[in-house]
Amino acid sequence: MSDPIIALTLLGLLIGLLAMGVWVAVSLAIVGLVAITCFSNAPSGLVLATTFWGHSHSWSLTALPLFILMGEILLRSRLSQDMFSGLAPWLGGLPGRLLHVNILGCAIFAAVSGSSAATAATIGRMSVPELKERGYPEGLILGTLAGSATLGLLIPPSIILIVYGVATEQSIARLFVAGILPGILLISLFAGYVAIRAFLNPDLIPKDNIKFSLREKLRASRNLIPVALLIIGVIGSIYAGLASPTDAAALGVVLSILLAYLTGSFSKSLIWDAVMSATRTSCMIAFILVGAAFLSSAMGFTGLPRNLAAWIGDMNLSLYALLAALTVFFIILGCFLDGISVVVLTTSIIMPMVAQVGIDPLWFGIYLVVVVEMSQITPPVGFNLFVIQGLTGINILRIAKAAFPFFLLLLLGVALITAFPSIVTFLPNAMSG
Repeated sequence: MSDPIIALTLLGLLIGLLAMGVWVAVSLAIVGLVAITCFSNAPSGLVLATTFWGHSHSWSLTALPLFILMGEILLRSRLSQDMFSGLAPWLGGLPGRLLHVNILGCAIFAAVSGSSAATAATIGRMSVPELKERGYPEGLILGTLAGSATLGLLIPPSIILIVYGVATEQSIARLFVAGILPGILLISLFAGYVAIRAFLNPDLIPKDNIKFSLREKLRASRNLIPVALLIIGVIGSIYAGLASPTDAAALGVVLSILLAYLTGSFSKSLIWDAVMSATRTSCMIAFILVGAAFLSSAMGFTGLPRNLAAWIGDMNLSLYALLAALTVFFIILGCFLDGISVVVLTTSIIMPMVAQVGIDPLWFGIYLVVVVEMSQITPPVGFNLFVIQGLTGINILRIAKAAFPFFLLLLLGVALITAFPSIVTFLPNAMSG
């Protein structure tokens, strides 16, 4: 049987299992078992056991549950209210006014939670009622929230970057640092879009007659101090080389508990709910990762990734042609799977092709995350769309329509980091240099 037929057979099996509702991790393991049993001579039981054991106690993976726990604690604290009250006085004079609170609020919370869904839920719970009451257009409220919440996947500490780093054996610290400038780029694109819309149509944004003196703005800014200290403590310790991502994650948990205590939202039930939620999420992701690791090992024994990479090489695709094809592929795949599943499903197949054309795996990780961000706001399985629908009760197609301009802005972001790869690589190279 030829390699393309084998690949299509295994892909069809995977799609069939997923369509039947089989867990992603179990589907991956079954496909790996079929591949190694039917298309190689390797001992399937031994490979399964050693792979599951070897990938279930990775030190790099330890950062994952800790960052998830940190985000869950902050999700239940008063952080979002404090951010709104701290940002609103400064942003009221910009074109678009308080819509920028959605964008910057999501960016700040993304920097302390690492989760797109948690960012959408936390900021949306606070901002949507407030902005609706003030008369802001529904489309821009929902669009800025859906688009900006995707920053949770990119701005460190990003859960999906940890998953990519573990799956591809890349430095998680360097990936975190590499995500900073692209994150700032996307924030600027989102804020610029809102400002241009407001400038072209001044009647779109309600007038706000409340004026704040400099003293009042500075007083309001005190609410931003705790979250600023948390970001500096977690990300600053990694960037300065004082802590590994795992150490910084543990520090983040301690600081988030302290923050919850200082804001008066600390309780035993809060901690218990956060621990249980983080445990469920961490176990799900870890299970998917070991399933994907076994599939990757099985594919290695079959020789498919190497042969497919050679096939791609024989096509003599240029770097930009390959990236264009991969972008379309990931967007389509992201319409049906969550971001973490997309990463773990594809890395074993894609990375040899990426290496074949000489793409930096560090740069590719950021590119992949930005493309996966698009899938968070594309139906039918756009997680951010579901979260916002749950918050507002608005039809998911209306939310998707509002988010579409931000999908295009993410696509522009991909084009910019492709044209100017130093946006991604400058800070990691400066750190290592």
